[in-house]
Amino acid sequence: MQGRILKGIAGFYYVRSAENAKVYECKARGIFRKRQSKPLVGDFVEIEVIDEENEKGNITELLPRKNELIRPAVANVDQAMVIFALKRPDPVLTLLDTYLVRMRMAGIKTVLVFNKSDLVSEDEANLYKEIYASADCEIIFTSSKEKIGLDKVKATLKGKVTTVAGPSGAGKSTLINTICGREVMETGDVSEKIGRGKQTTRHTELVEVDEDSYIMDTPGFSSLDLPEMEKEELEKYYPEFDKYRDSCYFSRCSHIHEPKCSVLDALDKKEINSKRYDTYLYLYQDLASRRKY
Repeated sequence: MQGRILKGIAGFYYVRSAENAKVYECKARGIFRKRQSKPLVGDFVEIEVIDEENEKGNITELLPRKNELIRPAVANVDQAMVIFALKRPDPVLTLLDTYLVRMRMAGIKTVLVFNKSDLVSEDEANLYKEIYASADCEIIFTSSKEKIGLDKVKATLKGKVTTVAGPSGAGKSTLINTICGREVMETGDVSEKIGRGKQTTRHTELVEVDEDSYIMDTPGFSSLDLPEMEKEELEKYYPEFDKYRDSCYFSRCSHIHEPKCSVLDALDKKEINSKRYDTYLYLYQDLASRRKY
């Protein structure tokens, strides 16, 4: 029997059967540990039913994935919706760009949602629009409180499996619950003391928004690192550099200090946003500083 993993908790996987729509509680066979592979939410799998009455079974095989992410740990998604608040908490651009780099590395289309737009002026919101105008992602401004941008988000989710990611306190859960018209994600408050959200989601779960639309509710986290990679690879994941890099004098240009660098020329001409370039520098230096063992 084939099905899809809807959620995983403490070594148990809940698989919706494609045959009868039942959800079976399954464990993964030991063969996956030997292969050093682990089932992920969103995986299509084969299961054997060991107790039909109590709807229990074992996962016997993982079917091929079209993509996967490690954080959040999900598979077979159509797009990622990265949600950051414009205020309370203020967006941390190095963290935001880390999400965008990770999604681009995985080849996953990204929708960037700036939430709580009612807390900032139009000019301040437009600054963020300018920063990410060339970042190869759709940008939507939303406010659950004022019902701003909700129709755009709902249209973007339609017919797709979307992983929802972003730091705690960004209002992800409230936004999705408002769009769905029911509570599908647990909500939390922003701590007055530290200005950050309190984590609410404890596990990853595939949630049905409507008949052909799903979101992946993933644990919130306030920090995220780039994966292990060579610092020279980072520039490939900044789409603003795409039309300039081939004109650089050096073929392995870092776009930081080399002469005749077309990216630096474009930065001087304000063709590349300086805020985005600053986060590129920060992440490049972070990769360069990692100790090799």
